[in-house]
Amino acid sequence: MTIKLIGLSGGIGSGKSTVAGMLRQRGIPVIDADVIARQVVQPGLPAYRDIALAWPSVVAADGAIDRKKLATIVFSDPASQARLEAITHPRIREEVAVQAEALGKAGHVLAFLEAALIVESGYYKQLDGLVVVAASETMQLERVVARDRATREAVLARIRAQSPLEEKIRVATHVIHNDGDLASTRAQVDVVLAKLSGAVLPPAEP
Repeated sequence: MTIKLIGLSGGIGSGKSTVAGMLRQRGIPVIDADVIARQVVQPGLPAYRDIALAWPSVVAADGAIDRKKLATIVFSDPASQARLEAITHPRIREEVAVQAEALGKAGHVLAFLEAALIVESGYYKQLDGLVVVAASETMQLERVVARDRATREAVLARIRAQSPLEEKIRVATHVIHNDGDLASTRAQVDVVLAKLSGAVLPPAEP
C-alpha cells in the first residue's frame, strides 16, 4: 500500500515532539529522524567511522560519539555542519525509506517524519507535504534552556544554525502555532489531520 509521508519540522524548542506525541495518540505513526541519527552513528557503522576520522576529539572514552561535543563543534561552524550532514543525511534517508515502506506494508496510509533539518536539507521536496511547528524565539529559548540546562548563548547558536522560521513557514503545507496551551495545539493538529485525511476526526481522548 502506498503511504503518504508528511514532514514534521520547526525550530529547536518549537514543540515538534509535543505535536508528534499528539499524532501518535491519534494512531498516526511518526518516524523520528533524531532516533535514526543516533542509530547510524553507532560504533562499527560507516557514519561512525567517517565522524571519528573528521573529529577524533568527539569519540568518548567508551568509544561512542559524544553527540553534545559534536553539536558544539558543528553548530558554531557552517563548514563542519555541512560536512556532518554529508556524512549522516544519506544514511538517515535510507533508513527513513525502509521504515516508511514497512509502515505501508502494515496498512498505514499516512505517516509523519519528525526532523529538524528537513527544510535546510531540501528533503521536504521529496515528501508529500510539510507541517511546520512554529514558536517565538523567546519561547524557544525558555524551553531549551530549561530542558537542556544550556546557556542562552549556546541555545541561540543552535537556533541561528537553522533556517529562519519565516523560510520554513514559506514552504510549509500547514503551520501549527505552538506558543499557546496544549488544547490550542491539539485543536490545530486535528485540523491538519482532517485536511490530510479528508475526513472529520472524532475528539481526541484527554
